[in-house]
Amino acid sequence: MSGDTLRATLRVTKALADIQRVRILMMLQRGELCVCQIVEVLELAPSTVSKHLSILNDARLVDSRKEGRWMYYRLPEGTDGAFVRPVLKWLNETLKNDGATAQDAKKLKTVVACDPEKLCRRQRERAQ
Repeated sequence: MSGDTLRATLRVTKALADIQRVRILMMLQRGELCVCQIVEVLELAPSTVSKHLSILNDARLVDSRKEGRWMYYRLPEGTDGAFVRPVLKWLNETLKNDGATAQDAKKLKTVVACDPEKLCRRQRERAQ
């Protein structure tokens, strides 16, 4: 194993060593999400969620794009996605009967039905 491969492997294992980051990966299987949507499901501070997303991004487990004021995250596609698919397969198999991820999926359905702009505004008002 080369040094680069070893470092990449360690970044992935570090990223998976936190329950919130695993929850984020499970949610992103549904499709691209705005940070405010992830914040709403996890019920964490935006700065905390951003830190988790940064770690997942550094490990190449997620991709991001900025649109206006909003950051969106999704699972990588193409050759980058090939790297993440075995991880997701393992997580899905391991967590198929997990109550917390099932609850997240249920809550996410409600959250994605909300207008992201209204969701972000409501979160900013709560923070004040």
